[in-house]
Amino acid sequence: MAKYNRVLLKLSGEALAGEKGTGLDESTARPVAKQIKSLVDDGVQVAIVIGGGNFWRGRSSDAIDRTKADQIGMLATVMNCIYMSEICRSEGLKTAVLTPFECGSFTKLFSKDRVNKYLRKNMVVFLAGGTGHPYFSTDTATALRAIEIDAQIILAAKSIDGVYDDDPHKNPNAKRYDVMEMKEIVDKQLGVVDLAAAVLCMENHMPMYVFGLNEENSILKTVAGETTGTMITAD
Repeated sequence: MAKYNRVLLKLSGEALAGEKGTGLDESTARPVAKQIKSLVDDGVQVAIVIGGGNFWRGRSSDAIDRTKADQIGMLATVMNCIYMSEICRSEGLKTAVLTPFECGSFTKLFSKDRVNKYLRKNMVVFLAGGTGHPYFSTDTATALRAIEIDAQIILAAKSIDGVYDDDPHKNPNAKRYDVMEMKEIVDKQLGVVDLAAAVLCMENHMPMYVFGLNEENSILKTVAGETTGTMITAD
């Protein structure tokens, strides 16, 4: 039984790339789409933000202006959202891709009213293109959109199964937090989300659940309150 009625799911671009690490991998994306279908069938309204790291991460060269590099990253998220939208449609879902800037006929412009209309029709809404401005990450876009659309929680699906006090890949004794406050993310600068996103969540009381995407049915389990991960409160 789902604990939430409206969620914002954040997927990393790398999560869609599978073992390849770059590009897109349908065998990785399809199980995610099946879980999203199950959520919608259970009455959960789902909005999704996807990062662009499987195509572009930061500035690949000092010769590229930061603003232009960020614009490339925004377009990478649009590609990912259009792709994942089509995978979801092939599973029988209705979808829409919204961006904060014009993309011809590829997407529609973002507005809260449009998101609400689509979610009430049981459509999965992909929020692509970040905030539409440079110097803001997809973490910040995730926090902003979750607050704007009145999501109950951000579900942050990552390659790691929660927030740790140290890098578990480097330190086998690193301990995972089961529950923590968003203020700790800010004070300790733990890096699980960028500082701007954490502050935005903290000031607007938006909780976040960080969990591992690779665990079987992890999205469904998280919405049901069964996944091992880290609940970040923002009361």
